[in-house]
Amino acid sequence: MLAAAACAITVTACSGGVAGGPQATTSGGPLKFGMLAPMSGSESAFGDYLKNGASLAVAEINAAGGVNGSQIELIVEDDGCDPTTAVAAANKLVSQGVVASVGGYCSGATLPTLPIFLEAKVPMVIPAANSNALVEAGQANVFLINGTGTQQAQAAVSFATKSKAARIFILDDSTDYSVDLADSFEEQAKAANLTVAGRATLTPKEKDYSGEANKITTSKADFVYFTGYYQEGALLNRQSKDAGYDGIFLVGDGAVDASFAKITGADYTKNVFGTFTQTPDMLEGADNWIASYKAKFGAEPGPYTTQAYDAVRVMAEGIKQAGSTDMDKVVAALNALDGFATFSGPLKFTDKGTLSSGGFVIVTIGPAGTFILHDDLLG
Repeated sequence: MLAAAACAITVTACSGGVAGGPQATTSGGPLKFGMLAPMSGSESAFGDYLKNGASLAVAEINAAGGVNGSQIELIVEDDGCDPTTAVAAANKLVSQGVVASVGGYCSGATLPTLPIFLEAKVPMVIPAANSNALVEAGQANVFLINGTGTQQAQAAVSFATKSKAARIFILDDSTDYSVDLADSFEEQAKAANLTVAGRATLTPKEKDYSGEANKITTSKADFVYFTGYYQEGALLNRQSKDAGYDGIFLVGDGAVDASFAKITGADYTKNVFGTFTQTPDMLEGADNWIASYKAKFGAEPGPYTTQAYDAVRVMAEGIKQAGSTDMDKVVAALNALDGFATFSGPLKFTDKGTLSSGGFVIVTIGPAGTFILHDDLLG
């Protein structure tokens, strides 16, 4: 991991980096990379994380000479984590001549953009969205560098097993990502002979989840897995504990954010855990990268910053190896990558465009209110 992080942090110092190599067919003009991200709405904090991570990678690659003689230009459009907004934003990116897509946070907003980019012959490396529906779409131009819902559910089941959970209650928020993760977790939990005591669906953007909290306590669950986003998760956690629940409250990666602790309250963070991929502060050898990020943006990197950073690097490497921006050639080059250094480890895609290993760990809320590593699930 240390070697991978070191390679990822300094692209100019690693053999096989994105500078140099075959000449792209667009040499001399900018390579326009499009990014859809939630720059507005309740998930806007993640939009900034994605944009900043991608911008840092673009700056480093351009400083190292660009890709096949061309500089990268990052174009960010707001998808608002909304399917309709995302479709309009994707069409806008296509009209601006992007040759690659390196965005996608909310699965429900990302999914309807897939046919738009396919028709425009634009390859996609998605940094955050990870619903199995994205894989099931069966588009050869789509690659995910976040673990899938199936892989995340595997981590949740492992944690439930290690925690000796007797009765599990599952909640989703009706969004594609949330339902997909909840379905996968429920299926795998039952296969592992864990007892699922109940399941419920809550309505996003409400303020009162006391009904769902009462369902949890009535079920006598000692392990909850909420697969939605942090605003609803934080309120549900607080109201469940007010209703008498004192077991483990596990959330999916969409709820892992420092805002969770602020919303739920300092007295309600006990026994809160999350399934997540490691952030820079959890990785040995990432100090220099974090310092570069803070110097450029005046803030700490957050969730999905590294994935957005790596999405740009992976796409740039694919274009470099292809010697072209032709979608079919870039797709073939991305499929051929084997051991390319990323923050999640040496990269190799499966034949479905997913990571060979999901890389999910268990995090918990630390004294400062941010999520920190709790269990890497390796032992």
